[in-house]
Amino acid sequence: MTDQDLHPFARLTPDVVQDALADIGVWGDGRMSALNSFENRVYHIHLDEAIEGHTQVVAKFYRPERWSNEAILEEHAFAQACAAEDVPLVPPLALQGRTLHQHGGFAFSLTPYRGGRRPEYDDLDVLEWIGRLLARIHRVGASERFVRRPSLNVATFAHEPRDWLLEHRAVAPEVQTAWRQALGEALALIEAHPVLRAQAPVATNDDDGPPPIGTLRLHGDCHPGNILWTPAGTAHEGPHFVDLDDARQGPAIQDLWMLLSGDRRQQTLQLSALLDGYEQVRALDRRELDLIEPLRTLRLIHYSAWLARRWDDPAFPINFPWFGSRDYWQGQVDMLIEQIEAMQAPALMV
Repeated sequence: MTDQDLHPFARLTPDVVQDALADIGVWGDGRMSALNSFENRVYHIHLDEAIEGHTQVVAKFYRPERWSNEAILEEHAFAQACAAEDVPLVPPLALQGRTLHQHGGFAFSLTPYRGGRRPEYDDLDVLEWIGRLLARIHRVGASERFVRRPSLNVATFAHEPRDWLLEHRAVAPEVQTAWRQALGEALALIEAHPVLRAQAPVATNDDDGPPPIGTLRLHGDCHPGNILWTPAGTAHEGPHFVDLDDARQGPAIQDLWMLLSGDRRQQTLQLSALLDGYEQVRALDRRELDLIEPLRTLRLIHYSAWLARRWDDPAFPINFPWFGSRDYWQGQVDMLIEQIEAMQAPALMV
Protein backbone atom coordinates (compact mmCIF):
# COMPACT_ATOMS: atom_id res chain seq x y z
CA MET A 1 0.00 0.00 0.00
CA THR A 2 1.38 3.41 -0.98
CA ASP A 3 1.00 6.70 0.85
CA GLN A 4 -1.68 7.68 -1.68
CA ASP A 5 -3.80 4.75 -0.51
CA LEU A 6 -3.72 5.92 3.11
CA HIS A 7 -5.72 8.64 4.79
CA PRO A 8 -3.54 11.79 5.01
CA PHE A 9 -3.43 11.65 8.80
CA ALA A 10 -1.84 8.19 8.60
CA ARG A 11 1.34 10.01 7.54
CA LEU A 12 1.29 12.20 10.64
CA THR A 13 3.57 10.07 12.82
CA PRO A 14 5.24 11.33 16.02
CA ASP A 15 8.46 11.80 14.05
CA VAL A 16 6.67 13.99 11.49
CA VAL A 17 5.19 16.07 14.31
CA GLN A 18 8.62 16.56 15.91
CA ASP A 19 10.18 17.39 12.53
CA ALA A 20 7.48 19.99 11.90
CA LEU A 21 8.25 21.66 15.21
CA ALA A 22 11.97 21.58 14.52
CA ASP A 23 11.34 23.40 11.23
CA ILE A 24 10.21 26.45 13.22
CA GLY A 25 12.83 26.17 15.95
CA VAL A 26 10.68 24.41 18.56
CA TRP A 27 12.09 21.35 20.31
CA GLY A 28 10.06 18.90 22.33
CA ASP A 29 11.54 16.97 25.24
CA GLY A 30 9.99 13.70 24.03
CA ARG A 31 6.72 13.92 25.95
CA MET A 32 3.80 14.15 23.54
CA SER A 33 0.20 13.04 23.93
CA ALA A 34 -2.77 13.21 21.55
CA LEU A 35 -5.71 15.35 22.66
CA ASN A 36 -9.35 14.61 21.87
CA SER A 37 -10.08 15.92 18.38
CA PHE A 38 -11.75 14.21 15.43
CA GLU A 39 -11.63 16.99 12.85
CA ASN A 40 -7.93 17.76 13.22
CA ARG A 41 -5.00 16.12 14.98
CA VAL A 42 -3.99 17.91 18.17
CA TYR A 43 -1.05 17.14 20.47
CA HIS A 44 0.03 18.30 23.92
CA ILE A 45 3.79 18.73 23.79
CA HIS A 46 6.31 19.46 26.53
CA LEU A 47 9.21 21.58 25.37
CA ASP A 48 12.91 21.20 25.96
CA GLU A 49 13.28 24.99 25.91
CA ALA A 50 10.54 27.52 26.69
CA ILE A 51 8.98 29.45 23.79
CA GLU A 52 7.84 32.95 24.74
CA GLY A 53 7.73 31.81 28.35
CA HIS A 54 5.71 28.65 27.64
CA THR A 55 7.08 25.22 28.47
CA GLN A 56 4.05 23.35 27.11
CA VAL A 57 2.23 23.92 23.83
CA VAL A 58 -0.61 22.47 21.81
CA ALA A 59 0.25 21.61 18.21
CA LYS A 60 -2.75 21.57 15.92
CA PHE A 61 -2.44 19.93 12.50
CA TYR A 62 -5.36 20.95 10.31
CA ARG A 63 -7.31 18.42 8.26
CA PRO A 64 -6.02 18.77 4.69
CA GLU A 65 -8.36 20.50 2.22
CA ARG A 66 -10.91 21.54 4.83
CA TRP A 67 -9.94 25.21 5.12
CA SER A 68 -7.83 27.36 2.86
CA ASN A 69 -4.78 28.98 4.43
CA GLU A 70 -6.57 32.33 4.14
CA ALA A 71 -9.56 31.01 6.09
CA ILE A 72 -7.30 29.64 8.82
CA LEU A 73 -5.52 32.97 9.07
CA GLU A 74 -8.89 34.69 9.50
CA GLU A 75 -9.53 32.40 12.46
CA HIS A 76 -6.12 33.31 13.89
CA ALA A 77 -6.74 37.03 13.41
CA PHE A 78 -10.07 36.73 15.24
CA ALA A 79 -8.40 34.92 18.14
CA GLN A 80 -5.65 37.55 18.31
CA ALA A 81 -8.21 40.36 18.23
CA CYS A 82 -10.04 38.73 21.16
CA ALA A 83 -6.80 38.34 23.11
CA ALA A 84 -5.95 41.99 22.45
CA GLU A 85 -9.20 42.89 24.24
CA ASP A 86 -8.26 40.65 27.20
CA VAL A 87 -10.88 38.05 26.29
CA PRO A 88 -9.85 34.73 27.90
CA LEU A 89 -9.19 32.85 24.70
CA VAL A 90 -5.86 31.26 23.79
CA PRO A 91 -4.55 32.63 20.46
CA PRO A 92 -1.90 30.92 18.31
CA LEU A 93 1.74 31.81 18.85
CA ALA A 94 3.41 33.97 16.22
CA LEU A 95 6.71 32.20 15.54
CA GLN A 96 9.14 33.33 12.85
CA GLY A 97 6.68 36.11 12.08
CA ARG A 98 3.64 33.93 11.35
CA THR A 99 0.97 31.87 13.11
CA LEU A 100 0.41 29.27 10.37
CA HIS A 101 3.17 26.89 9.33
CA GLN A 102 3.59 24.15 6.73
CA HIS A 103 5.34 20.79 6.87
CA GLY A 104 4.95 17.61 4.86
CA GLY A 105 1.68 18.67 3.30
CA PHE A 106 0.13 19.72 6.62
CA ALA A 107 -0.77 23.18 7.87
CA PHE A 108 -0.23 23.54 11.61
CA SER A 109 -0.16 26.06 14.42
CA LEU A 110 1.00 26.19 18.03
CA THR A 111 -0.82 27.65 21.02
CA PRO A 112 0.23 27.81 24.66
CA TYR A 113 -1.14 24.89 26.67
CA ARG A 114 -3.77 25.87 29.18
CA GLY A 115 -5.55 23.19 31.16
CA GLY A 116 -8.94 23.26 32.81
CA ARG A 117 -12.00 21.21 33.60
CA ARG A 118 -15.53 21.07 32.33
CA PRO A 119 -17.63 23.91 33.81
CA GLU A 120 -20.53 23.15 36.16
CA TYR A 121 -23.33 23.88 33.74
CA ASP A 122 -26.03 23.24 36.32
CA ASP A 123 -24.72 26.26 38.27
CA LEU A 124 -26.57 29.36 37.08
CA ASP A 125 -23.74 31.62 38.28
CA VAL A 126 -21.36 29.71 36.00
CA LEU A 127 -23.75 30.17 33.07
CA GLU A 128 -23.95 33.90 33.79
CA TRP A 129 -20.14 34.09 33.72
CA ILE A 130 -20.03 32.20 30.42
CA GLY A 131 -22.68 34.57 29.05
CA ARG A 132 -20.39 37.53 29.80
CA LEU A 133 -17.49 35.75 28.10
CA LEU A 134 -19.54 35.06 24.96
CA ALA A 135 -20.69 38.67 24.82
CA ARG A 136 -17.07 39.84 24.98
CA ILE A 137 -16.19 37.52 22.09
CA HIS A 138 -19.19 38.78 20.13
CA ARG A 139 -18.29 42.39 20.78
CA VAL A 140 -14.99 41.72 19.03
CA GLY A 141 -16.75 39.58 16.42
CA ALA A 142 -19.11 42.39 15.49
CA SER A 143 -16.26 44.79 14.70
CA GLU A 144 -15.47 43.11 11.36
CA ARG A 145 -16.84 40.39 9.08
CA PHE A 146 -15.31 37.15 7.88
CA VAL A 147 -14.44 37.18 4.20
CA ARG A 148 -12.89 33.74 3.67
CA ARG A 149 -14.89 31.73 6.18
CA PRO A 150 -18.46 30.65 5.43
CA SER A 151 -21.72 31.88 6.91
CA LEU A 152 -24.06 29.72 8.94
CA ASN A 153 -27.17 29.48 6.79
CA VAL A 154 -29.48 27.03 5.10
CA ALA A 155 -27.19 26.75 2.07
CA THR A 156 -24.06 25.71 3.99
CA PHE A 157 -25.75 23.70 6.75
CA ALA A 158 -28.65 22.06 4.90
CA HIS A 159 -28.76 22.31 1.09
CA GLU A 160 -25.14 21.41 0.44
CA PRO A 161 -25.03 18.60 3.07
CA ARG A 162 -28.35 17.20 1.81
CA ASP A 163 -27.13 17.15 -1.78
CA TRP A 164 -23.85 15.50 -0.79
CA LEU A 165 -25.61 12.78 1.23
CA LEU A 166 -27.98 11.97 -1.62
CA GLU A 167 -25.29 12.06 -4.30
CA HIS A 168 -23.11 9.66 -2.32
CA ARG A 169 -26.06 7.43 -1.36
CA ALA A 170 -25.24 7.81 2.31
CA VAL A 171 -28.87 7.71 3.49
CA ALA A 172 -30.22 4.20 4.11
CA PRO A 173 -32.48 3.45 1.10
CA GLU A 174 -35.27 2.05 3.29
CA VAL A 175 -35.88 5.44 4.91
CA GLN A 176 -34.63 7.84 2.24
CA THR A 177 -38.14 8.86 1.11
CA ALA A 178 -39.25 9.57 4.68
CA TRP A 179 -36.01 11.45 5.40
CA ARG A 180 -36.37 13.65 2.32
CA GLN A 181 -39.99 14.43 3.16
CA ALA A 182 -39.24 15.36 6.76
CA LEU A 183 -36.21 17.37 5.67
CA GLY A 184 -38.27 19.30 3.13
CA GLU A 185 -40.86 20.24 5.76
CA ALA A 186 -38.12 21.30 8.16
CA LEU A 187 -36.35 23.44 5.56
CA ALA A 188 -39.56 25.26 4.70
CA LEU A 189 -39.81 26.37 8.34
CA ILE A 190 -36.12 27.28 8.57
CA GLU A 191 -36.23 29.38 5.40
CA ALA A 192 -39.02 31.46 6.90
CA HIS A 193 -36.25 33.21 8.84
CA PRO A 194 -34.52 35.67 6.46
CA VAL A 195 -31.20 35.67 8.34
CA LEU A 196 -30.82 31.92 7.68
CA ARG A 197 -31.50 32.06 3.96
CA ALA A 198 -28.64 31.59 1.53
CA GLN A 199 -28.87 35.26 0.56
CA ALA A 200 -29.73 36.99 3.81
CA PRO A 201 -31.06 40.57 3.48
CA VAL A 202 -28.74 43.44 4.32
CA ALA A 203 -29.60 46.28 6.64
CA THR A 204 -31.23 49.29 4.98
CA ASN A 205 -32.61 52.66 5.99
CA ASP A 206 -36.15 51.49 5.28
CA ASP A 207 -38.48 52.85 7.98
CA ASP A 208 -41.33 50.50 7.11
CA GLY A 209 -40.21 47.76 9.49
CA PRO A 210 -37.54 46.55 11.89
CA PRO A 211 -34.03 46.02 10.49
CA PRO A 212 -32.96 42.48 9.63
CA ILE A 213 -31.31 40.39 12.32
CA GLY A 214 -27.58 40.92 12.03
CA THR A 215 -24.71 38.44 11.91
CA LEU A 216 -21.22 38.54 13.37
CA ARG A 217 -18.06 36.46 13.73
CA LEU A 218 -18.94 33.53 16.01
CA HIS A 219 -17.15 30.81 17.90
CA GLY A 220 -19.47 28.63 15.82
CA ASP A 221 -19.31 25.35 17.77
CA CYS A 222 -19.95 26.40 21.34
CA HIS A 223 -20.99 23.07 22.81
CA PRO A 224 -20.21 22.31 26.49
CA GLY A 225 -17.04 20.37 25.65
CA ASN A 226 -15.44 23.40 24.01
CA ILE A 227 -15.23 25.49 27.17
CA LEU A 228 -12.65 24.89 29.90
CA TRP A 229 -12.87 26.23 33.44
CA THR A 230 -9.79 27.18 35.41
CA PRO A 231 -10.36 27.07 39.18
CA ALA A 232 -9.96 29.93 41.63
CA GLY A 233 -6.42 30.73 42.71
CA THR A 234 -4.93 30.24 39.25
CA ALA A 235 -3.74 32.87 36.80
CA HIS A 236 -6.79 32.50 34.56
CA GLU A 237 -9.75 31.83 36.86
CA GLY A 238 -13.04 31.17 35.10
CA PRO A 239 -14.07 29.98 31.63
CA HIS A 240 -11.95 30.18 28.51
CA PHE A 241 -11.94 28.91 24.95
CA VAL A 242 -8.93 27.26 23.38
CA ASP A 243 -10.04 26.86 19.77
CA LEU A 244 -11.96 28.72 17.06
CA ASP A 245 -11.71 26.03 14.41
CA ASP A 246 -15.40 26.28 13.48
CA ALA A 247 -15.59 30.07 13.60
CA ARG A 248 -17.96 31.50 11.00
CA GLN A 249 -20.39 34.33 10.34
CA GLY A 250 -23.85 33.91 11.84
CA PRO A 251 -26.46 35.12 14.36
CA ALA A 252 -25.26 35.59 17.94
CA ILE A 253 -27.74 33.10 19.42
CA GLN A 254 -25.80 30.24 17.75
CA ASP A 255 -23.17 30.50 20.48
CA LEU A 256 -25.74 30.35 23.27
CA TRP A 257 -28.31 27.71 22.37
CA MET A 258 -25.82 24.83 22.32
CA LEU A 259 -25.29 25.31 26.07
CA LEU A 260 -28.96 24.57 26.78
CA SER A 261 -30.17 21.11 27.81
CA GLY A 262 -33.04 19.38 29.52
CA ASP A 263 -36.75 20.16 29.33
CA ARG A 264 -38.27 23.51 28.45
CA ARG A 265 -38.27 24.76 32.05
CA GLN A 266 -34.59 23.86 32.51
CA GLN A 267 -33.63 25.47 29.20
CA THR A 268 -35.54 28.63 30.14
CA LEU A 269 -33.60 28.91 33.40
CA GLN A 270 -30.30 28.27 31.64
CA LEU A 271 -31.01 30.78 28.89
CA SER A 272 -32.05 33.39 31.45
CA ALA A 273 -28.75 32.96 33.29
CA LEU A 274 -26.73 33.14 30.06
CA LEU A 275 -28.54 36.31 29.00
CA ASP A 276 -28.16 37.86 32.46
CA GLY A 277 -24.42 37.70 31.89
CA TYR A 278 -24.45 38.37 28.16
CA GLU A 279 -26.48 41.57 28.39
CA GLN A 280 -24.19 43.02 31.02
CA VAL A 281 -21.75 43.42 28.12
CA ARG A 282 -23.75 43.43 24.89
CA ALA A 283 -27.42 43.57 23.94
CA LEU A 284 -29.00 40.59 22.21
CA ASP A 285 -31.75 41.07 19.66
CA ARG A 286 -34.54 39.08 21.33
CA ARG A 287 -35.93 38.12 17.92
CA GLU A 288 -33.00 35.71 17.76
CA LEU A 289 -34.72 33.48 20.32
CA ASP A 290 -36.95 32.35 17.44
CA LEU A 291 -33.82 30.96 15.74
CA ILE A 292 -32.92 28.43 18.44
CA GLU A 293 -34.88 25.48 17.06
CA PRO A 294 -34.12 26.24 13.38
CA LEU A 295 -30.40 26.37 14.26
CA ARG A 296 -30.70 23.13 16.20
CA THR A 297 -32.26 21.54 13.11
CA LEU A 298 -29.52 22.83 10.83
CA ARG A 299 -26.89 21.31 13.09
CA LEU A 300 -28.71 17.97 12.97
CA ILE A 301 -28.53 17.92 9.17
CA HIS A 302 -24.95 19.17 9.00
CA TYR A 303 -23.74 16.64 11.58
CA SER A 304 -24.92 13.63 9.53
CA ALA A 305 -23.08 14.90 6.47
CA TRP A 306 -19.97 15.62 8.53
CA LEU A 307 -19.85 12.01 9.74
CA ALA A 308 -20.43 10.65 6.24
CA ARG A 309 -17.70 12.82 4.69
CA ARG A 310 -15.16 11.72 7.29
CA TRP A 311 -15.81 7.98 7.04
CA ASP A 312 -12.50 7.33 5.26
CA ASP A 313 -10.70 8.60 8.39
CA PRO A 314 -10.06 5.48 10.52
CA ALA A 315 -10.92 7.41 13.68
CA PHE A 316 -14.55 7.76 12.63
CA PRO A 317 -15.71 4.12 12.18
CA ILE A 318 -14.04 3.33 15.51
CA ASN A 319 -15.71 6.14 17.45
CA PHE A 320 -19.06 6.30 15.63
CA PRO A 321 -19.87 2.63 14.88
CA TRP A 322 -23.61 3.30 14.98
CA PHE A 323 -23.51 5.75 12.07
CA GLY A 324 -25.05 4.90 8.70
CA SER A 325 -27.31 2.04 9.73
CA ARG A 326 -31.02 1.91 8.98
CA ASP A 327 -31.71 2.54 12.68
CA TYR A 328 -29.49 5.63 12.60
CA TRP A 329 -31.36 7.14 9.65
CA GLN A 330 -34.74 6.24 11.09
CA GLY A 331 -33.63 8.07 14.21
CA GLN A 332 -32.78 11.09 12.07
CA VAL A 333 -36.28 11.03 10.58
CA ASP A 334 -37.79 10.90 14.05
CA MET A 335 -35.64 13.80 15.24
CA LEU A 336 -36.55 15.89 12.20
CA ILE A 337 -40.23 15.32 12.96
CA GLU A 338 -39.62 16.40 16.56
CA GLN A 339 -37.80 19.49 15.32
CA ILE A 340 -40.68 20.37 12.99
CA GLU A 341 -42.96 20.37 16.03
CA ALA A 342 -40.42 22.37 18.06
CA MET A 343 -40.07 25.01 15.33
CA GLN A 344 -43.85 25.44 15.26
CA ALA A 345 -44.06 25.86 19.05
CA PRO A 346 -43.56 29.22 20.80
CA ALA A 347 -39.91 30.20 21.24
CA LEU A 348 -38.23 30.09 24.65
CA MET A 349 -39.01 33.15 26.74
CA VAL A 350 -36.80 34.67 29.43
